Amino acid sequence: MSANKPNIILILTDDLGYSDLGCYGSEIDTPNIDQLAGNGLRFTQFYNSARCCPSRASLLSGLYPHQAGVGEMDQDRETPGYRGYLKDQCVTLAEVLKKGGYHTYLAGKWHVGKTGPTERGFDDFYGLLGGFASFWDKKNYIRLPEGKPGQTYREEEFYATDAITDHALDFIEESRHKDQPYFLYLSYNAPHFPLQAPKEDIEKYKKVYEKGWDIIREERLERMKELNIVDENVPLPPRSEYWNRDRDIHGINPAWESIDPDRQKDLARRMAVYAAMVDRMDQNIGRVLQDLREQNELEDTLILFCSDNGACAEWDPWGFDNWITTSNMLHRKEDIDHMGGPGSYHSYGSGWANACSTPLQLYKHYIHEGGICTPLIAHWPEKVKRKGAIDHRPGHFIDFMATFVDITEVEYPKTHQGRDILPMEGESLLPAFLGETATERTLCFEHEQNAGVRQGSWKLSKVKEKEWELYHIDSDRNEMHNLVEKYPEKVEEMKRIWEEWAHRTNVYPR
Repeated sequence: MSANKPNIILILTDDLGYSDLGCYGSEIDTPNIDQLAGNGLRFTQFYNSARCCPSRASLLSGLYPHQAGVGEMDQDRETPGYRGYLKDQCVTLAEVLKKGGYHTYLAGKWHVGKTGPTERGFDDFYGLLGGFASFWDKKNYIRLPEGKPGQTYREEEFYATDAITDHALDFIEESRHKDQPYFLYLSYNAPHFPLQAPKEDIEKYKKVYEKGWDIIREERLERMKELNIVDENVPLPPRSEYWNRDRDIHGINPAWESIDPDRQKDLARRMAVYAAMVDRMDQNIGRVLQDLREQNELEDTLILFCSDNGACAEWDPWGFDNWITTSNMLHRKEDIDHMGGPGSYHSYGSGWANACSTPLQLYKHYIHEGGICTPLIAHWPEKVKRKGAIDHRPGHFIDFMATFVDITEVEYPKTHQGRDILPMEGESLLPAFLGETATERTLCFEHEQNAGVRQGSWKLSKVKEKEWELYHIDSDRNEMHNLVEKYPEKVEEMKRIWEEWAHRTNVYPR
């Protein structure tokens, strides 16, 4: 590491719910991530952009996703905000840090379009270029640049989370032989569907979820209060709504006790596999931390951990077993034991997603808190002195670029490779690391015509087919009390803020 520039590891997980870590209230065993939290700083109101591609575009560029060209997914809709790939008007974290002498590595998931990671500043890549694939099939995971050496695996020993970590450790070791700092973007595709995990990890959770999502929600909320993640007066909201992919079926998640016993067993197994994926990811993060510890590098490396969106409710309480048709299969008896193994394919559905979002409203896709709020852990003993502290200030993925520019003193460019670059939208997190007083912020959101704006303590949220809803987040974190009729002038003011932002950042034309 350079004497003046820290190594940086940005860990992004995929579809992890707000309360899915032990240090945020979960029953899932995450001791390594919890250790980062215990020696670092936890944020409770940090926002992503509601879905895989937009969040990654925002994280990488320091811009709102529509400015970077990825307002939705990776299909080109031929409008400025929805090209489906990172546009020339943005610059990536890797491109900026590389100019400042950093080695730049990506291990994991890319999913921001046709222009690949080594074309956008990363020296080395191993992982998944697209959105999701089997964790058991090694052919889905590639090494770039082509011809660069990588790990080899026998088919029966391959598991994607392990392989991603293997290559991350190789990248770190390679950087040690050079007199330059490194930036590692460790972008796990776990625990995104298909839900798949090693059997020994699934067995650990075999009985845990038989109690059902209602009890899990209650237990998580109590732990969250004990941990000061949420205020002790926060109530548990009613079970959330859900919509199918075509949005022609809409309902409310059912009470666990109302579900047929065979269906309960199927659902409990789905959640057990999901928990095993999170557990296995934590084990792999532990491998990285141990490597840094052995090299006496843990203290002066900035490590950030976050999730790209809220828990995945796709597309109903039962989950699906086929992505194309979103159809569900009820698994019984010995078939349950094969769930999560090679050849299986499952999601866990909206009921469990509701539990994983505890106590927030809704999930991935939506701009309510359960869709856009991520755990964020910052571990950097050299600068983060408030060990184990909780920070409730709002922040956003747009802040990573500003933070890295601030702490490395690398210049953010006005042009890059002959093209004009948009200015950063975010603010540095360094003042938060140092414990300085927060300033009021305004942050805006849009995905699939779900929309929102956060202005100080106020939040205006909208589900596509519905009217705007107004909430006072400081006193109503889980968005239960719609104040739209009580404060019509505030609604109009915030709608104007959102509309101006939407025109400025290429939300329009959709």
